[in-house]
Amino acid sequence: MKVSKEEILHIANLANLTLEENEIDNYVENLEEILNFANIVNNAPVENLDITIGANEAKNVFRKDEVEIFKDNDALLQNAPEQEQHMFKIPKVIN
Repeated sequence: MKVSKEEILHIANLANLTLEENEIDNYVENLEEILNFANIVNNAPVENLDITIGANEAKNVFRKDEVEIFKDNDALLQNAPEQEQHMFKIPKVIN
């Protein structure tokens, strides 16, 4: 698909971009490549294809919510800057 310099300048104006004169040809070429590829994708044969929602058949895996007692509390609190009553002590957030 052909793109004119005027169209590039109009798009640049809409995007509030300032283009140098030597950049315009590069943008014309890049936009033409993008539009040509989009045209190829739009014209791809899709008749007789099944509907695909995702790339694989993965489903959510749920597990039962069970309370477990943590066995090594001392190892857990080993890196705590402060502890109080075998818990992390954090600064007060709300006054």
